[in-house]
Amino acid sequence: QVQLVESGGGLVQAGGSLRVSCAASERTFSNYAMGWFRQAPGKEREFVAAVTWSGSSVYYADSVKGRFTISRGDAKNTVYLQMNSLKPEDTAVYYCAAAAGCGARTCILLSAYRYWGQGTQVTVSS
Repeated sequence: QVQLVESGGGLVQAGGSLRVSCAASERTFSNYAMGWFRQAPGKEREFVAAVTWSGSSVYYADSVKGRFTISRGDAKNTVYLQMNSLKPEDTAVYYCAAAAGCGARTCILLSAYRYWGQGTQVTVSS
């Protein structure tokens, strides 16, 4: 069974940093675009960042641009989200997801992603 497993969430003070990771259970995910989404209590799940299968293109939500960095591991079936200058409004459950293919207009859409992880909690205290 295909699985995406997130790790690295936790509690951090505002202005601090965290790195969350997502590992795919199969090497076939090296051919998938990978994305990060987040969902805060009472809010809809929203796009955070995405990277194409090759790693050559990355996309960010305006709210995290300049603070977050998405990257793929050497084996390509791992994806990281480095989060710097964290704000209380970044508090959410962070989910990684895999898409068979997407581009600038579609990588931001939940519907583009076929596989989802179970999520990891990130809490930023003020």
